[in-house]
Amino acid sequence: MIWDRDPEEASKYLKAVHEVQLLTENLGGLHLDIEDREHDVLLSRAYSILQMAMARLEEEFIHLLIQYQQPVEPDRMSFRSSEEDSVDDYSFSSFDEEQVEGRIHGDSSRGSEEFVIDLVHSCAIFDLKRIAEMMFLANYDKECCQAYISLRKDALDECLSVLRMEKLSIEDVLKMDWTTLNCKIKRWNRMIKVFIRVYLVSERRLSDLIFGDLSQSVRDSCFVETSKSSILQLLNFGEAVAIGSMQPEKLFRILDMYESLADLIMDIEALFPEEYGACILLDCHEVLLRLGEYLKGTLNELKNAIRTNTSNIPLVGGGIHPLTKYVMNYIRVLVDYNEILNTLLEDQDRKNQCSPSEDGGRSSCLNSSPMSDYLKDATSILESSLETKSMLYKEDSLQYFFKMNNVCYMVCKVRDSELRIFLGDDWIREHKRKFRQHAMSYERASWNHVLSFLKDEGIWNPGSSTPSKTTLKERFQNFNLAFEEVYRVQTAWIIPDVQLREDLRISISLKVLQAYRTFMGRYSSYLDGVRQRDKYIKYYPDDLESCLLDLFEGSPKVLHYPRRR
Repeated sequence: MIWDRDPEEASKYLKAVHEVQLLTENLGGLHLDIEDREHDVLLSRAYSILQMAMARLEEEFIHLLIQYQQPVEPDRMSFRSSEEDSVDDYSFSSFDEEQVEGRIHGDSSRGSEEFVIDLVHSCAIFDLKRIAEMMFLANYDKECCQAYISLRKDALDECLSVLRMEKLSIEDVLKMDWTTLNCKIKRWNRMIKVFIRVYLVSERRLSDLIFGDLSQSVRDSCFVETSKSSILQLLNFGEAVAIGSMQPEKLFRILDMYESLADLIMDIEALFPEEYGACILLDCHEVLLRLGEYLKGTLNELKNAIRTNTSNIPLVGGGIHPLTKYVMNYIRVLVDYNEILNTLLEDQDRKNQCSPSEDGGRSSCLNSSPMSDYLKDATSILESSLETKSMLYKEDSLQYFFKMNNVCYMVCKVRDSELRIFLGDDWIREHKRKFRQHAMSYERASWNHVLSFLKDEGIWNPGSSTPSKTTLKERFQNFNLAFEEVYRVQTAWIIPDVQLREDLRISISLKVLQAYRTFMGRYSSYLDGVRQRDKYIKYYPDDLESCLLDLFEGSPKVLHYPRRR
């Protein structure tokens, strides 16, 4: 190839081609009055030479583009990430405490995703530019542009392949299992930023460098035709995802898709001029709209999933139901996307008028935003579902215990996270009151029966100054049996929240120990000298206090023998 040899030879060749071009132009511009056969032959010969020269220049142009094309190096831009190897599935079982704590909403900062690279080595740009100008001068602009577009389209296709973005039909995407699709969406979210902010920006720069002294329309049309198929390939994937089934576990990954594309809209608008790139801009906005509709539908699907979550088996021990954990940890992650979700929900919820507050209105605004309304709806539906699930327990005490645990869990999740900003302090106060009311109802249902044996009523014989020993024996004995039964059952129950567990133990201890001390102090002496006294007065207050510390640990225990001092 000429440009592989001496640069001076390439310059001479271009000069010679230019002379042929000028000769052809001059011959073609002559207007002879009579037919001149010699002129026609000369003109035909000049055109033939020019055509051969243009074909040779096209070959040289293609050769230079290929020879000096720079390899795609995604590792330089930190495209590969350890995050890509650990894919969250956001399924019902994935929202454990530790996993949620470590789940960070990916930001849209530009960082390594935004810089210009040389797609073709800089040493070849001058020669490519000279060849392009010569071909345009000779009216071979179409051939030059077609050669450029064809090669650069292939280069961008190769770039997508290296970035591991394969071509997928809508059917391919719809048939994928969620684990596979989840991984591909995560890669798409990272890759589209790199592709647009690095490769397409660099592709635009290359077009400007080579066709820079030609018209703006040439630069624009070459770039648009070069990049159109690759950007549409990316958008087609987004469209395919947006028409898939709406499932809550997909929401966060597709929120990332929406955020990525929304963040890139201005970049895309800057790259693609409206005259040539209108269809691309329209497709971008259409895919963004469809993703938004998908997200709104999935948010509604989440509420339906909470509402229709059914189970015929009560949770052992009355602890935190998996649905409660899932929903509360799910919405904790949801608030990281509050700006997007407020925008999406605004057209189907009321537009809120925010009153000023001490923090400039921020808390008040968030507390009455579409996002806030949605979260209140979701937690309300969860409470209704928990109420239904509590009815699976036969014992009233365990029904209240279960609701106490779950509402307390909800309060803690709201109080200790940004959910507090959206649900507000009034919500927290109201639900604190609820779980405390459930705790009081539990205490009455569990312990009123036990404490009923420590009442004075019915102990004294009519007309006697001494209590009935038989009745006292029965009372102490029945108290022992009732206490031991509660102990046996409720050591298997569990309160995960340490503070709630401690508070409830203290409350029970105050009631039980005070009543037992009073009853024992008042009547134990009447059983002095009674045969097998320890059979009736089995426990001292300290023994009961120690027993009460075993409650709610989720480990069933049985009191076989009286505790001795």
